[in-house]
Amino acid sequence: MTLLTGVLLLVGLLQVPHASSAQAAPTGSRTVDVTINSMSPSAPTKSDTVTVSGTLTNEGRSTITDAHVGMHRGSTLGGRSSIENASRRTGYLPGTDGEEIKGHTEKIGKLEPGISRPFSLSVPVKDLDLSDNGVYQLGVSLSGRSQAAPYGQVLGFDRTFLPWQTAGAGKKTQLTYMWPLISPTHLTAETDADAQQTPVFRNDDLAAELAPGGRLQQMVALGKNLPVTFVIDPDLLATVDAMTKSYRVNGPDGPMGKNQAVAKQWLHDLEEAVKTHEVVALPFGDPDLASLAHHGKGVPSALGHLGPATDLADKTVDTILGVKPRTDFAWPVDGAIDSSIVDVATSAGAHNVITRSDSLRDAGRLSYTPTAARPIGGGNTAVVADAQLSQAFEGDMSKAGNSTHAVQEFLAQTQMISLEDPGRQRSIVVAPQRMPSVSQAHAMATALRNLDESGSWTQSLRLGAAAKAKPDRAATRHVPSGAAYPSSLRRQELPVNAFRQIQGTQSALDDFQVILAHPERVVTPFGNAIMREMSTEWRGNATGARTFRHSVRSYLNGLTKKVHLIQKSGATLSGRSATIPVTVQNNLVQGVKDMMLKLTSSQPNRLDAGKSQQITVDGGHSQSFKFDTTANANGRAWVTAQLYTADGKPYGDRMTFQVNVTEITATVMLVIAGGVLLLVLAGVRIYLQRKRAAARRSEDGPDGDGHDDDGPDGETGTDGDNGGTDGDEPEQPSDPTPDTGSESSDPSGSGEKVDR
Repeated sequence: MTLLTGVLLLVGLLQVPHASSAQAAPTGSRTVDVTINSMSPSAPTKSDTVTVSGTLTNEGRSTITDAHVGMHRGSTLGGRSSIENASRRTGYLPGTDGEEIKGHTEKIGKLEPGISRPFSLSVPVKDLDLSDNGVYQLGVSLSGRSQAAPYGQVLGFDRTFLPWQTAGAGKKTQLTYMWPLISPTHLTAETDADAQQTPVFRNDDLAAELAPGGRLQQMVALGKNLPVTFVIDPDLLATVDAMTKSYRVNGPDGPMGKNQAVAKQWLHDLEEAVKTHEVVALPFGDPDLASLAHHGKGVPSALGHLGPATDLADKTVDTILGVKPRTDFAWPVDGAIDSSIVDVATSAGAHNVITRSDSLRDAGRLSYTPTAARPIGGGNTAVVADAQLSQAFEGDMSKAGNSTHAVQEFLAQTQMISLEDPGRQRSIVVAPQRMPSVSQAHAMATALRNLDESGSWTQSLRLGAAAKAKPDRAATRHVPSGAAYPSSLRRQELPVNAFRQIQGTQSALDDFQVILAHPERVVTPFGNAIMREMSTEWRGNATGARTFRHSVRSYLNGLTKKVHLIQKSGATLSGRSATIPVTVQNNLVQGVKDMMLKLTSSQPNRLDAGKSQQITVDGGHSQSFKFDTTANANGRAWVTAQLYTADGKPYGDRMTFQVNVTEITATVMLVIAGGVLLLVLAGVRIYLQRKRAAARRSEDGPDGDGHDDDGPDGETGTDGDNGGTDGDEPEQPSDPTPDTGSESSDPSGSGEKVDR
């Protein structure tokens, strides 16, 4: 009967409130919220004293009396899954959490509803009764009485993990921790029109990350003294380097940036830190490999950006930090892979793909955690990061309770890996979240320091060495299919249309750069911006991705339109051949070259617009180009002017204008000239006729006999010049035509030229 009563009492204590009473006050061992905020040392030795501190909060409706805090040493845990289960469990379980350790309690007295107060307990290790090596559960309870529980009982409980190792492991686990230096996109494609090409930033938020206490400043300061491998997006280095010089912040007023000193200091600190660390450079801009594989693969030239992004990564890190980085690692988002992602990731020379154990699963085939490196064919290696360790510090680490719990669980998991098979050395890789917060970074650093200080079951290893570690034969090497890719991640990917827009921007850039005298001034900022358009940053931020793509293309369009034709209102041609001027305006800072300007007539049979011309226009100038045209007929014709690049592609908008042809032809000119000549000759003939007639009249005298006695041959003439006795003699051609009337007004009258 007594046993039955005890069982019923235990069930009552552990009963979880029904969903319908969710608003009711917590009862039983959940009445008081007990939170462990710190534990020192994290991995104690025999001579240590374990101190646990935290807070107590009465979440019940009645005052708790006769309260005290005690420590519990629970049983050892049997594997990694048992650690995970214990981490999720709430409330007090006597058989699992153990009895309160006598003689090491702290009196609390009264604890009123809603009131919080701190606690601190210290217990020598010898009193914890630790025996075999392993992970122990360590708990803190608040016991007391309340109106709902008039008898003394546990009213609140929290637990953590205590790794216990009396001596160093024979074969320590090799641990590689990736330390990512990645930031959102801060630079635009825009630069000022000065010799320095002053860059324009989207905002000045990066300064806060670089300043003392900022996220990136803390990542460098913490990582410098930790056994980690720096994994860097070179875009961040290029952006900070640009910030060390003159820069402008985008906005209505476009203020000049003032955080050069902060940027210089951060780069200096990072340069010092990487001297003793391995550096892995991701492709420039940290491209989203899964999005490329699933949606960009079918878009021409999309994959073509990976090679240049990798080359640029190597050059950027080497130039700014003075170290030669490794560029043979690819890191898909959350380590999730399928066969298409592997194909894309390795297409630009990255033969090591960082994945995660929740993607490349062993499906319970092994009783231990296998080595990270797995050959997957084609000379490629999957570096399988441990999923539990990689996600250990996600969430809100700004709360001391969360941070402490995460640190202790991390230590427990790493120790359990070593205990799974003590005679087998494994190489484990940890790939945390890409952009840890300050609190997350501090939690990670605390765990690594504590792990390094204990030195009992792990030793650090660089990522490059981890990729070359001898793989476990029994570990899976099968890359999952596309169907196994998480749908939650697939929904966050860049769509096909995004890659089409990126392709359009690249094509426009290709067409634009060929006309420039100094194409590098445009190719570099826009090329980098296009790489940023494919960044993993845009995961879950479709609106931000669209806005950035639009801003890049809009700015490029604005530049291309600065080279254009000036509209003509029309032209009139009044001759067979004439010159038509067409003006090209170049409002760019630099000149344009190797362009062709061509005029095309809508009616070539009426107007030949002339030959195309190669043009060159200096920056900030306009220049007119004259086309020799030929008119074949009167009338109107439409002429189209179009610029072309050197490879024959139309450039910019065409310009159309009307030409009015009013030419006088050669035939008309001959007719007019002939008419004028006839008028002149007719006038001369009339004049000579009249003069000769007057001369004859004066020779004949009054009687009409005024001719010479002797003829031309010395003979006596018998006939007069003005008619003779022989009326039948024909008229001689030389005889003048009788003036039978007044002077003719017809200028076309015929006459004969007389030599005088």
